[in-house]
Amino acid sequence: MTTPVSAPAVIGEPFDRELIAAGVDPAHVMDIARGTLAEDLRWGPDVTTLATIRDGQYGVAEVVSRQAGTIAGIPVAAAVLCAAAEQHGSDVDIDPVVSDGSRVTPSAVVLRASGPLRTMLTAERSMLNLLSQLSGVATATSAWIAAIGDYRCAVRDTRKTVPGLRVLQKYAVSRAGGSNHRMGLGDAALIKDNHIAAAGSVAAALAAMRQYDSTISVEVECDTIDQVHEALDAGADLILLDNMCPEQMRACVEAARKYGTALEASGGISIDMASDVAATGVDYISVGALTHSVASLDLGFDLANG
Repeated sequence: MTTPVSAPAVIGEPFDRELIAAGVDPAHVMDIARGTLAEDLRWGPDVTTLATIRDGQYGVAEVVSRQAGTIAGIPVAAAVLCAAAEQHGSDVDIDPVVSDGSRVTPSAVVLRASGPLRTMLTAERSMLNLLSQLSGVATATSAWIAAIGDYRCAVRDTRKTVPGLRVLQKYAVSRAGGSNHRMGLGDAALIKDNHIAAAGSVAAALAAMRQYDSTISVEVECDTIDQVHEALDAGADLILLDNMCPEQMRACVEAARKYGTALEASGGISIDMASDVAATGVDYISVGALTHSVASLDLGFDLANG
């Protein structure tokens, strides 16, 4: 389906609908798109495009995958084209050939756009930077899910995100089938080692948290099995097992069973270990590398022949 994109405050259908369904504000995505494009234009207009493309010259271009991976960020790519269309006072028609979460092979067409070439080529690098980065996050998430196999264990992201891109990176994780951890500091509590040290103990930190807000979900980071027992007795909603070996994780799973408390494994876990960690019975494996050091998926933007 071809979707015209011009200059509204939001991106347009079906992109707005897809973002809203995932809990993402399209206006926030447009702000990021405008800011990314503005960064590229900070030192002046696109002089190369202005010199080589005549005003009013129209064409068709395709986003093409150069390697296999999982796509995420089609609405974000549309938002960048929308931002460029705003600047040029033009329209761009967008055909999302695949949907977010789709697996692609090399040479697969991901998105097709038609409109003024000046508009599209000005948007090219900003669009690809975002779409490639988010597709890299989705590709890494898919790889971790595949490594876990059939175990009932979810791959979870962290707050170790690229500054300014947290919402989009977590969106990419979810599109690939991963699970989002808390979005920020206020939507859930995570009691870490420094909080425990300052409060005096796991139980003291949990009690202080409950007194501050009795309704919020509270997770506790534990380094030892003794801390896990303390957190379970104190009523933690979720426990993060930090840098534990599989044998320790299995002992914690056994201890948590009668409480019904979920467990999250984190720290020092490579993708080669994912299946062994999932086999211990933990509910989540959190992976900071999904967002803080992921390799972008190689995508190109090619003018179609004719």
